[in-house]
Amino acid sequence: MRILISALLLVPAAALASSAFDGTWKGRVDSFKVTGKPDVFVIAAGTYTCTSCIPEIKIKADGADHAVTGHDYYDTVAVKIVDATTVERTNKMAGKVTGTNSVTASADGATLSGKFTDYTGEKPGTFTYTEKRVAAAPAGAHATSGSWQQNKVSDASDTVTIVTYEMTPDHFSMRANGQSYNAKFDGKEYPVEGDPGHTVVSLKRIDDHTVVETDRRQGKITDEIRIAASKDGKTVDVTDKDPLHGQTTTFTLEKQK
Repeated sequence: MRILISALLLVPAAALASSAFDGTWKGRVDSFKVTGKPDVFVIAAGTYTCTSCIPEIKIKADGADHAVTGHDYYDTVAVKIVDATTVERTNKMAGKVTGTNSVTASADGATLSGKFTDYTGEKPGTFTYTEKRVAAAPAGAHATSGSWQQNKVSDASDTVTIVTYEMTPDHFSMRANGQSYNAKFDGKEYPVEGDPGHTVVSLKRIDDHTVVETDRRQGKITDEIRIAASKDGKTVDVTDKDPLHGQTTTFTLEKQK
């Protein structure tokens, strides 16, 4: 113990100082906003087609699992028509459920209300949301069909909203619901441990309050994320650009501890 204390006394004060990112943060639900291309899917003549999915998905809407290819977190999709206004979708990877989504169209057809449950983390994560119709569905299609732009997130579990960061002069780390990375600011790729999609990240330190993270899967850039801590250390603003789907998600994290 004496040797450890002596060693710490020799470390410069700056090296012991915490960064603006250090600690646990929680996403403010009312701050989530998605802009860019809409979500587009149609259920007609017993077939579900998702043209905004990359790659496009086209399967029977019969509630059974159907094989799909080219997706990072699922290899089968099942779409079940619950009734005239509600549809449920279940994604699986190697037979294990990775996500479920239940959506219901409003009586006037202008709003879509959804509940998504993500099973790719250590514990299930859930959030509810609404989307606004931006284009009509083809005649005779299910009420949930058409083009939808996310309007707001109304509720989300801690497993979705809580993240822990730490930064030193040469590295940055993240932990969230059983997934984590510890990466250096050297441009190299580092794996996200616990992620079934096998994401790798590379980092760039802009300054003491700003980090840019680039995510790749199967060699393709999936996310370009700007993480910016406020000067007072109370909030972090996140801007996540998804180049494959043409969407940008922004939200604010608030310091918890």
